[in-house]
Amino acid sequence: MADKLALPLLLPGPPPTKPIFQDQCQPNPTTASPFTPLLQEILLQNPNSTKTPKLKNPYSDNLSSPPSPYLLRKRTRIGKSGDRNRGKPWTSEQLSVQGQKILETLISTENNDVNEILDTYHHEKDEKFHLESLSFDLLSIIKALGFHKKCELALGVFEWMRNHKDSEFLLKGSVVAVIIRILGREGMVTKAASLLLSFSKEGVTIDVYAYTSMITSCSNNGKYREAVSVFKKMEEEGCQPTLITYNVILNVYGKMGVPWSKIMDVVDGMKKQGVLPDSYTYNTLISCCRRGSLYEEAVAVFEEMKSAGFTPDKVTYNTLLDVFGKSRRPTEAMKVLREMEVNGFSPSTVTYNALISAYAKDGLLDEALELKSLMVEKGIQPDVFTYTTLLSGFERAGKDEYAVRVFDEMKRDGCKPNICTFNALIKMHGKRGKFTEMMKVFEEIWACDCTPDIVTWNTLLAVFGQNGMDTEVSGVFKEMKRAGFVPERDTFNTLISAYSRCSSFDQAMSVYKMMLSAGVTPDLTTYNTVLSALARGGLWEQSEKILAEMKDGDHCKPNELTYCSLLHAYANGKEIERMRALAEEIYSGVIDSNAVLLKTLILVSSKSNLLSEMERAFTELRRKGFSLDISTLNAMFSIYGRRHMVAKANEVLNHMMESGFTPSITTYNSLMDIYCRSGNPERAEDVLKEIKAKELVPDLVSYNILIFGYARKGRMQDASRILSELTNSGLSPDLITYNSFVSCYAAHSMFAEAIDVIQYMIKHGRRPNQTTYNSIIDWYCKLGRKDEAITFVTNLRKLDPHVSSSEESRLSARIKAKQLQKAGA
Repeated sequence: MADKLALPLLLPGPPPTKPIFQDQCQPNPTTASPFTPLLQEILLQNPNSTKTPKLKNPYSDNLSSPPSPYLLRKRTRIGKSGDRNRGKPWTSEQLSVQGQKILETLISTENNDVNEILDTYHHEKDEKFHLESLSFDLLSIIKALGFHKKCELALGVFEWMRNHKDSEFLLKGSVVAVIIRILGREGMVTKAASLLLSFSKEGVTIDVYAYTSMITSCSNNGKYREAVSVFKKMEEEGCQPTLITYNVILNVYGKMGVPWSKIMDVVDGMKKQGVLPDSYTYNTLISCCRRGSLYEEAVAVFEEMKSAGFTPDKVTYNTLLDVFGKSRRPTEAMKVLREMEVNGFSPSTVTYNALISAYAKDGLLDEALELKSLMVEKGIQPDVFTYTTLLSGFERAGKDEYAVRVFDEMKRDGCKPNICTFNALIKMHGKRGKFTEMMKVFEEIWACDCTPDIVTWNTLLAVFGQNGMDTEVSGVFKEMKRAGFVPERDTFNTLISAYSRCSSFDQAMSVYKMMLSAGVTPDLTTYNTVLSALARGGLWEQSEKILAEMKDGDHCKPNELTYCSLLHAYANGKEIERMRALAEEIYSGVIDSNAVLLKTLILVSSKSNLLSEMERAFTELRRKGFSLDISTLNAMFSIYGRRHMVAKANEVLNHMMESGFTPSITTYNSLMDIYCRSGNPERAEDVLKEIKAKELVPDLVSYNILIFGYARKGRMQDASRILSELTNSGLSPDLITYNSFVSCYAAHSMFAEAIDVIQYMIKHGRRPNQTTYNSIIDWYCKLGRKDEAITFVTNLRKLDPHVSSSEESRLSARIKAKQLQKAGA
């Protein structure tokens, strides 16, 4: 299995584009392309044509006469326009009188025959205006039509220029870049690709401005892989990228979650070409650090920016705050705020939202609320992102009542929820198994004029996955595709996690391979998701190999979630000493001991029944001032209950209630377990009824605890009654359910009934495991019925035809060991 996983994880960076262009070969027709057909075709065009006029800047032409003043103008910046009309009503003062008439006619009349309009005015212009004036007028007209969102008319004007007898001159300059930008702004990327394709077929070499506009259009429409391919094509054609081109592609890499080493390769290449970063470049690089929580790299870029002589602006500070927020480093975020204010930049809503996010993600919700109060005092109105961040923070902490209060306050203050708000509410109800409330929220999305987005679908996938509902996971995925959503990286990550939570590990890995074949680049979340899947199976060796890949290769830098998964892998694999060794690295500071890691140490210590390790992690958590959440409290409640430390368990439970935490299914299950262990299954069943009364959904663990509680007291009829409730609820018994019956029947000398359960298991496709057979053997030996134990093993193949010889030998050896143990005693 390790080999199966290690190979695909060695595919770093953006999807390889070289084979598409290498030797200008045609792609295999049986291979599905991730690009639109037109864009794919342009990327495959043969550049070696006999006709190679360039669409280049007119400054480079050796004209017989000096350039016209019309052409000596500042070029409009591609990707971030410097046009003075931007954001204002269109100003046509730079147009000639004749050009203004053309524009007014095109905009105001219903005559859509662009050729007729331009032919008429062109006839008059031939005698009065030279060609350069015409070129400038038509470029300005195309810009104006783009501003007025008359894309088809702008394209018509452009086609008229292409068909003009002097088209080679008219199409010089930025007109191609401008029309591509207009098409991209209207979401017509395919048409923009078609335009470049036609030029490529005609043997025209595309200039840097047209390429940059195409890359920008792809990026703005979420077609990141296509943007990368166009950039690679541009470099292979020998077209030198400008600073703006580099800034756009760096932004694309950041959105794709490309490894930091690959991003820095682009920056190094840029500098080697003599293109120096500007403030926009540095801001973009800091933004690239958000996805992987690369706060150290962000600080390095920030310092380099200042060393290069650039003054950080409000965007710089807000972006850096966001990186610290996503990295759960509120202390560093506050330092950035102070520096920002010292340098004369007033915090905005965006600033406070980043700070609130930093505290909320670290579970410091009181501090997050204080920041919200502070922003209100300064006259800064909280917006939908402020409220949604707080709501999500309380949801993660397990404080549902507070989350609902935030939502109510939000509506009371007239702040309209957005789709992110609804997604957080869906997640909250879904995690608690409140599917009725969850679907009500889903319906409310439409009532509030919102539309489910890709995150909504991903949230539903995650919710059903967390509840082990693999059929629903597959159903939602189909509905999502039917609704027109194309799976992207986050969807694949969610599916891997969902199927692994449903114990469908092979299916999870199939999704991972599907993701790679679709050309989607694994990011830090992907690695962590795969590690989490491995951890559930206790596959610590494979987990260590993946961690080594992350550290040594050009992949993603491990973060706290990476080490959390490794801790879980050690705990589930019963590798306690390895778990303790990793814990020491966390305590000593070799690995940064943040709240997430310390809470995970509490969880895995509780799961492994390591009381002193759990209490040490808890002490460290409190010493560092980190807050508790519902998962941490559940872990502590559980271990105290299992250790019969009732007073301690009550302390934890009282703290939950007094601090406003909403008990989860896990809380109730632990409470039921405490009652059953103390010999009071009736009170445990009252808790089960309370769960249902609160409209929570009991899970398999809930029923298994109660079944074992009744069965260990010999109340098999009550245990069978709970089993019926389990199956009627739509759940299926698992090995723990059956083993509880087998063990308890054997403990009460009801071996015939125990064997009947085993036969039922085998008949219904549930293979007995070692625990199943150990129960029979151990109780025969305890009751001094050694001969019957031997007879059971002798006849085991009749009961279970698939039992292995090694299992028969193991059971025989166990009988002998029990006899020797009894004799020694």
